[in-house]
Amino acid sequence: MRGPVQPLARKEFLPFSRPTLEVDDIQGVVDVLTSGWITTGPKCQAFEKAFADYVGASHACALTSATAGLHCVLLALGLQPGDEVITSSMTWVSTVNMIEITGAKPVFVDIDPRTLMISAADAARAITPRTKALIPIHFAGAPVDLDPFRELAAQHHLRLIEDAAHAAGTEYKGQRIGSPGTSIFSFHPIKNMTTAEGGMVCTDDAALFERIKRLKFHGLAKDAWDRYAKQGAAAPMEVVEPGFKYNFTDLQASLGLTQLAKLDAFNARRAELAQRYDALFQEVPEISTTRPPAWPHKHTRHLYIVFLDIDRVGLTRDEFLAALKERNIGTGVHFKAAHLHDYYQRTGRYPRGSLPQTEWASDRLFSLPLFPRMTEDDVREVVAAIKDVLAAQARRSSA
Repeated sequence: MRGPVQPLARKEFLPFSRPTLEVDDIQGVVDVLTSGWITTGPKCQAFEKAFADYVGASHACALTSATAGLHCVLLALGLQPGDEVITSSMTWVSTVNMIEITGAKPVFVDIDPRTLMISAADAARAITPRTKALIPIHFAGAPVDLDPFRELAAQHHLRLIEDAAHAAGTEYKGQRIGSPGTSIFSFHPIKNMTTAEGGMVCTDDAALFERIKRLKFHGLAKDAWDRYAKQGAAAPMEVVEPGFKYNFTDLQASLGLTQLAKLDAFNARRAELAQRYDALFQEVPEISTTRPPAWPHKHTRHLYIVFLDIDRVGLTRDEFLAALKERNIGTGVHFKAAHLHDYYQRTGRYPRGSLPQTEWASDRLFSLPLFPRMTEDDVREVVAAIKDVLAAQARRSSA
């Protein structure tokens, strides 16, 4: 009798994401370390200007994270307890946490399960007299359909805040996300460009921009560079309102400048790899992929997300991912629906079953390895490992 079949496996583990850090990125950080100024300073200013120019924004403010950016934006807009903010539960939970922290109430609308994004038509049905803002999520490198959201926000006098954590370089109808309006980007290491940690708020609202700048650094009227640099005015520190310690550093900004210069090339490589996945998955009926939006756009392929047909396969998504890990293939889950996390379930406001399409996707989706230094062989090995898990499960089911 033959022993158990050993699973097909790569020799080395393939993570689902890895930052692309090159010689110029490293040298730029070294230059900052030897410059004598490593906190918020001239590199930060240069990075903010470069990013604003890249996306076409009037103003850009760098912070420690996109979460910090959203926190400051919501406070700057004056959200109060009892206010409502319409958004998607298909997001990293920080989007929802920041609404909750202000005392406002997240109001979820269901997604299109194949684009993983909400529509303005569904958001319109959720508006009440307490609604103050809309936060649609640009997902996995694709843009939400913005024009209907802009019209909805104008009609009801709501603030529109774009969660653009996945959307560095993404375009909607020929215009990069980040202009016009207010958008919040992330530079976490899994993103299409990285500053190790960090985020950026882009806005065409000058008053909002000035308030975010204060809130990100203790509520001070001036930042460290303005106070301490030779060209800065000699003046004591003056707090004009309570604020936070969310300031970006020149170390991060140096990395941001070199990464931004390569962002389009990174995105182009991601698109090539995604096309290869698309072709190979035509042979795997148990796996389906997300659908590109119908509106004109440029997809930057931040994530390559697929859905497992759990009923057909006879495995849960998490069991399937464990089997892939045994074969040295890393994956991610983007995302477990925010309303299904323990805290939000304990509030009793969002019972399971309240967002059926979001929950369908949350139970089935996962992200496959996708980063610029991957090879076509890596892509083939990922798909081969998926086929191997499916074949092993079929053998168990028929035994």
